[in-house]
Amino acid sequence: METITIVALLKGREGYAAQLREVLLKLGASSRAEEGCLTYVLHESRAYPEQFVLYEAWKNEAALAEHLASSHYRAYRRAAKTFIDRRDVYRLNTLSN
Repeated sequence: METITIVALLKGREGYAAQLREVLLKLGASSRAEEGCLTYVLHESRAYPEQFVLYEAWKNEAALAEHLASSHYRAYRRAAKTFIDRRDVYRLNTLSN
């Protein structure tokens, strides 16, 4: 089994930082409760409050697929459409630790 690491860079729409933060915090709490979630950490830019970084690690591809199909993730995607201006997601392989 190979750990799947995700880094997501999110830029909220102007004036929606607080709403996006709330949606992301709720998503994080539900995601961390998933059996396949190893790490799920939300960061907020100190300089730009509308910018967020998610760092996630999943047990394997199946665990990530379950997360993406979960009701709480789908609810986040529906809600976030209003709040997110840009979303860049990177799937990463670990080279060293």
